[in-house]
Amino acid sequence: MAKWGKVDFRQLQNLQKKLDKLQRADIGKFSEECAKELAARLLAKVIKRTTVGQYPTSSGKKGGTLRRGWTAKTHEEAESGGKSNAKAYAESLVVTKVGSVYQVEIINPVNYASYVEYGHRTANHKGWVSGKFMLTISEEELNAQAPKLLEKKLMKYLGEAFNDK
Repeated sequence: MAKWGKVDFRQLQNLQKKLDKLQRADIGKFSEECAKELAARLLAKVIKRTTVGQYPTSSGKKGGTLRRGWTAKTHEEAESGGKSNAKAYAESLVVTKVGSVYQVEIINPVNYASYVEYGHRTANHKGWVSGKFMLTISEEELNAQAPKLLEKKLMKYLGEAFNDK
């Protein structure tokens, strides 16, 4: 008959405690944080990519309305007079859970945003102005980067759960 030797179950008990700690952790909160971080990164990319209109000084028009539209001040910021930025705006966004998917809706309320994004006819209806695809290109870039970003965030989250402290 084979001899099994001595077994120390303390490490298995320690692993069990860590797994219990991980099970008690709020996965929903972690998922919402991930969604908000991805939204902030998307906003940063799309804001940088959004074109700013150039107008003659005599016209009285000011460029940048479309770019500023991505981070319109939230109600709280408007009251406090604080400046908005992509990260702060993303933190104020509502994350909804549909099935097992967490969603954040990114919109630009400027009425001509879709025309700049996808293109439009010229004023005389004889030509076409190509779209800039600011959001589309930013989404594609983020989709390529997201797995690596989420893996890094997940490894940090698991590291905290399995920390010996």
